[in-house]
Amino acid sequence: MALERLRAVADYLFGPGAGKALFPDDVVVERSKSTGRVRHVYHDGRLVASFRPDGTIALTVHGAERLVKALSHPRVRVVVSEDAVEPVSRGRSVFAKHVVEADPEIRPGDEVVVVDRSGRVLAVGRAAMSGWEMSVFRRGVAVRVRRGCLNSEKRNSV
Repeated sequence: MALERLRAVADYLFGPGAGKALFPDDVVVERSKSTGRVRHVYHDGRLVASFRPDGTIALTVHGAERLVKALSHPRVRVVVSEDAVEPVSRGRSVFAKHVVEADPEIRPGDEVVVVDRSGRVLAVGRAAMSGWEMSVFRRGVAVRVRRGCLNSEKRNSV
């Protein structure tokens, strides 16, 4: 998969400009030995994202930080209250009662970035509700966190 295709997938999933932000010209692409498909993308020796077999992208915290810098607020973001910052940073799920704001275009199953009120990246995960539901509901899991910023450092380098 050429770099242009990787960028096109990111732009489709996250919005215009995401591809260039996540995958600059000097990225290193790791492919599957058996299928030849792109599996992991690294930049400056740090894992930025992994490609899932279903064609979606799983961000790392490093990749999420790059994405947040490039996209305007609130694109792909879920903002959480101060009460949730510590547990979410450690990899706990985000509950709807802790959501302060969410991108209204988020759909269940979308890859999202969880941030605090100041915009600092806390975690990455998959939305369990739409952005509207996260903002309105007071019960239930809003985001299933895959990796928090406090437990991501040990696995994000080559």
